[in-house]
Formats: sequence, structure tokens, C-alpha cells
Amino acid sequence: MARKATSQDVADRAGVSRSAVSFVFNGRADGNIAKDKQLLILAAAEELNYTPNAVARSLQSQRTHTIGVVTDAIAGGPFAGKLLQGASSAAFDAGYLLFAIDTQRNDVREDNAFGTLINRQVDAVMFAAESLRPHRPHPAMQGIPALLANSFDPAGAVLSIIPDEIGGGRRAAQILLDAGHTSIVYLSGGPELVATERRTQGFDAAIAAAGLPSITALETGWEINDGYAAAMRLLSDDGGRSPKLDRPTGVVCANDRVAVGFMLACGQLGLRIPQDLSIVGYDDDEPLARTVVPGLTTVALPHREMGEKAIELLLAELDHGAASQSGGTILIPCPVVMRGSVAAPLDGVR
Repeated sequence: MARKATSQDVADRAGVSRSAVSFVFNGRADGNIAKDKQLLILAAAEELNYTPNAVARSLQSQRTHTIGVVTDAIAGGPFAGKLLQGASSAAFDAGYLLFAIDTQRNDVREDNAFGTLINRQVDAVMFAAESLRPHRPHPAMQGIPALLANSFDPAGAVLSIIPDEIGGGRRAAQILLDAGHTSIVYLSGGPELVATERRTQGFDAAIAAAGLPSITALETGWEINDGYAAAMRLLSDDGGRSPKLDRPTGVVCANDRVAVGFMLACGQLGLRIPQDLSIVGYDDDEPLARTVVPGLTTVALPHREMGEKAIELLLAELDHGAASQSGGTILIPCPVVMRGSVAAPLDGVR
């Protein structure tokens, strides 16, 4: 078996000192090692298939190059997995590993999870939630770089990274307004989620800015059958046998599952999407929103972006001595994903 290349081998190949190699692979080369020497070292390392000794680097830097993540139900649930994907990729690119523990919403497990991570001497920690909600930071988050993702500290003491749900609600309404719709229905989901009130606030702001009368949100729930039932109530006469003549031309749905239920009801009533009715969802629920026919126009939750931003901020504090974030909130925009479920209303119908 061939011997694994060492930093001395790289130094000999590049014609530099061993300390110069250490500077390059510890991220301290700029200002200490000339650029041409850095390139020689990197080329030599590639030729020799050299990888730094992670244990030695940890001893030198007094870090473990690990970041701990505690989640409520992300790993075991169907949503928000992209948050962990984004965080893991960003950490890996920076030479860090992510230790993630899913607590299945169990307080005892959460307490044990933080204890386990601290005992393993992780360099930073974060708590990530499946759905936006308040969360009281664990005491272990004190004295170490820490933040909350997709959740927020009610006391405001720990930095929180959350989706801009107010902006998302505004964008959902604006999609229909920009297409020329003025007869719009809003299905708001249930009040048990923090996001509901915020999305409604944004929706209302867009409607008011357009100079239209306020629209009362209709509470529907969050599942496909909830959207189907709401559509049959709103759109049909004769017990669901025919569509109403005074139906709306556009609808903003609580989430993509509700939107799909609404679309199924439209099909049963003989209504075409988007010719007769335009539909906007929320969440960009894969693969549902992408594979339904027509494809569902929706507002995406920025899960991956939240994970990436969380790692960026934690690493900034660790690697560059950035001032510790002592609370506050960072809002990540919710992007619009245009597909085929929205069009201008038919002539003479708004």
C-alpha cells in the first residue's frame, strides 16, 4: 500500500518550508505566503493527493471543526429537509462537519441532544424547526456561537434566521394582481401556525396597495381534502354539479396541498386552469407543485437558504472574529416560482 503523502512531502515538491504548507491549509496564507508560492503548494498537494490531517488541525486551532444542529422534526418529517442540506453543504465546503440530532419534538431528547453536542466539543450550535415557530433557546447555547433557524427567540436574545412570511404573502397576492385579477379569494389555512398571520398580513398589504377592497381570509386547513372542500363550497351550485357564474377568477391557497385539492375540484366542475381560474400555492412542495398539471405557481420557503445563511454567520464568528450576534432577526426572502397555473383573466372578467 502506498504511503500517504505528508505536509513535508508537499513542501519538498513545492520547494517551500513545511510551515508555508501549514499556512496554506490552515487558511492563513494571505499576507504570509506569496501568491505564486501558494499556487505551487496547491499544485503539489493535488499531484500527491495530499489531504490535511483533520485531527492535527483541530489540535492546532483548538477546534473540532464540527457544528451541532438540534431539530424538532426535520429529519423525520417530509418538510424543511433542504435546511439541513443547505447547512451541511455550506459547512462541508468550509471544512466542517455537521452533527444533526432530531428530537421528534421531545423536550427530554432536546435537552440530551444539546448536552451530547457540547460534550463532543462542537464549535457552534443551532436549533432548527420544521415549521416557523417561537422557541426558547437551550441554556447550552450560551457562551458558544449559536443561533435559531426557522424559529425565533421570544425574548429576542438569540439571533434568529426565518423566512419573510409577510413578504411571501404579499408576493402570492401580487402574482394574481400583476396578471390582472381583481376578484380574488384567499384560503388562509389554520391559526395554529405562526406563518398564517404573517402571510395574511402580507396578502392584505398587497390588496390594499392595489386599491382593492379588503378580502376576508377563509380558514381552510392545510391538506388536499381541505382545498377540495373549500373549492366545492366556493365554486359550485346544485350541490357540486355545476360551477357558479359569479365565481372568483383567482385564488391564493394556504399551501400547495390545499392548492392541489382546489385544482381537483375545478376539474370535477369542468373549470379549466388557468383559463377559467388562476391558482397560487405556497411552499413549493416537491414534487407536488412541480408535477401537477398544469404546474403550480407558488411561493417557495427558503429552507436551503436559511441553512446556508446560518452556517455563514456561525463561521464568520468562528473564523474571522466577527462580533457575536446578540439577538435580532434576519429575514430570508420567499421567492416566487412561476409555472402554469396563473394567466390573465378572460376578457370582461376580472
